[in-house]
Amino acid sequence: MNISSFATAVLALCTFALPSAFAHEEDKATPPEVLGTVTFPNSCSKPVKAKLSRGIKLLHSFWYSEAEATFLSVLADDPSCSIAQWGLASILMSNPLAGIGATPKNAERAQAAIEAARASPAKTERERDYVEAVAAYYDDFSKHLERERQLARSAAYEKLAAKYPKDDEAQIFNALYLTSAQSPSDSSYAMALRAAGILERQFKKHPDHPGIAHYLIHSYDYPPIAAQGVPAARKYAKIAPSAPHALHMPSHIFTRVGYWTDSAATNARSFVSAVKGNEPGEAWHASDYRVYALLQLARDADAQKTYDQARTVTNIDPNRPYYPRASIPARLALERGDWKQAATLDPVQSKFSYTDALVYFARGLGAARSGDPAAAEKEIETLRKIHDELAEARNSYWASEVEVSGLAIRSWVDLARGDSALAEQRMRQAADIEDAHEKGPITPGRMLPARELLGDMLMELGRPADALKEYEKTRKREPNRFRGVYGAALAAEKSGDDATARRYYRQLLDMAGKGDARPELDHARAFIATSVRKS
Repeated sequence: MNISSFATAVLALCTFALPSAFAHEEDKATPPEVLGTVTFPNSCSKPVKAKLSRGIKLLHSFWYSEAEATFLSVLADDPSCSIAQWGLASILMSNPLAGIGATPKNAERAQAAIEAARASPAKTERERDYVEAVAAYYDDFSKHLERERQLARSAAYEKLAAKYPKDDEAQIFNALYLTSAQSPSDSSYAMALRAAGILERQFKKHPDHPGIAHYLIHSYDYPPIAAQGVPAARKYAKIAPSAPHALHMPSHIFTRVGYWTDSAATNARSFVSAVKGNEPGEAWHASDYRVYALLQLARDADAQKTYDQARTVTNIDPNRPYYPRASIPARLALERGDWKQAATLDPVQSKFSYTDALVYFARGLGAARSGDPAAAEKEIETLRKIHDELAEARNSYWASEVEVSGLAIRSWVDLARGDSALAEQRMRQAADIEDAHEKGPITPGRMLPARELLGDMLMELGRPADALKEYEKTRKREPNRFRGVYGAALAAEKSGDDATARRYYRQLLDMAGKGDARPELDHARAFIATSVRKS
């Protein structure tokens, strides 16, 4: 079934999780398109100006397939519209925050668009400068790593913004590409905060601009500063409700601050919108964030339904690394501590080994924690090969992530074989490496935080006071995670700190007490009840 023909079926499936305002969407007239407000001066012919403006709005909300069709339509009507060629080259870079970049095929298409713009009669210097700014990303494309392209793009747009200080669009795009160049190992978040400063000033001038709200969310998508992104997150979906990505993006901040109900709801809407808009990647991306949120709420049945729903979206580009196809089944097992299920997950083999590694991690950890260290060893060897391939390709971020996965499994194998000292040493090493880098922007969170796993191990070793310290460290980076809150509560209880245990158990019940049955919730209720009787 193709994506367009099954949209109505998806709407019916999705009603289990949507607010009532969306439950009967199919019965209502199609609402007018709302994408926000953008003013982009240009010299294109008057008949295409409205269409061009729509294309730029779509670009700001990363609705690439629709934006591409719109820019091509503009060029069909006005071949001399160089900004439409700039728009094509911009969307062909793909999501600039994902670190993936343009495919070689799309780079060729973008370079052709840039050359066409250069060959057109020059109309304004500003428009020529926009074309050259995007061209910086594609110069000698095959000779550069994606990181090098990102830095070249950021430098070019910073120069553009400096040359045209009164051009608000130049300032906004400069901020976007500053954030895209933020290093995941830079704990000062210097480039992202510079971008946020630019965008906050622009937000006051243009409160209905889709790009400003969108890019503010990305700029604040880091644990210590995430709360500053809540106003933009609350507003973006209202600015551009017709764009699937605008409905999803608030959940980047909601996830960082632990607003699980908000995240689940906005991603449900994003999924429906993505299916209607023929954006399969966006549909899966929204599903990953939604599953993650639902599992923190112990809404396990809804999480499974969300995954089942996502699997009906099959028209996926094999040349793009759709991370959620590997991450979602792994999360469903790992978040609930179902180690046997994790150990038997079907391996994933795609063109992108770092996404496949998610399932190998789940299989290995599941095997190690369910009494089969020999099976875990096989997954460690697979991860070692993936790590070496990534390191050779100079993909340092994902090489580091896979290294952490291998170390974590190895530590639990050590524990299973009785070497508790080495197990703890390796698990601490994994946690320290992971803490030195932020998670990638294509995921709501790692499969399981390494420091949370360290807390689990210390509990296994009968050291609850030490475990509590690790769980509380994890909560600073990953607030309101079900496993982390329960781990902290149980560690406090086993340490004899009833007041802290009671606080965390109440937090767990406030957060997930209305979810499906889990032993952890039963234990929390029993502890609270006993505590009340004692008092």
